[in-house]
Amino acid sequence: MADIHEYSAKVVWAGARDGSGNFKTGNGSAQDLRVPTEFGGPGGATNPEELLTAAVASCYSITFGIMAGMRKLAYTDLQTEAIGQVHQPNAATFNFQKVILRPTITLAAGSTDADVALAEDLAHKADAYCIITNAVRGKVEIAVEPTINRG
Repeated sequence: MADIHEYSAKVVWAGARDGSGNFKTGNGSAQDLRVPTEFGGPGGATNPEELLTAAVASCYSITFGIMAGMRKLAYTDLQTEAIGQVHQPNAATFNFQKVILRPTITLAAGSTDADVALAEDLAHKADAYCIITNAVRGKVEIAVEPTINRG
């Protein structure tokens, strides 16, 4: 049985490149928006480029956690650094090219070599099962560079 899940957001914007706005999600989360300084805006708030980078990193991290739970991998910490790269070949064109994910996974004390291997495998598989990376796949390159630590 196929289900449709809907997620809403409302954006309010005023002005041009130097303008400002905000968005509010259906669950009540809110955030201010501005054009980043590198694109000639005032900066000082989040922007779509950061939001896409954060969406990829958060989906990846949640997916890893779900997969680790299913495989009974005992980990104590997961921190995912993400870097989004936007290419600007000319003044009017911007292309979101790549998101580099650098998860640092700390395994529980007493972890085995098999646990380390499983964590490494899941670190790469989480990308393949993440809804957001699958949504941008083919347009945005996703690179995963995990670090596995034993607790």
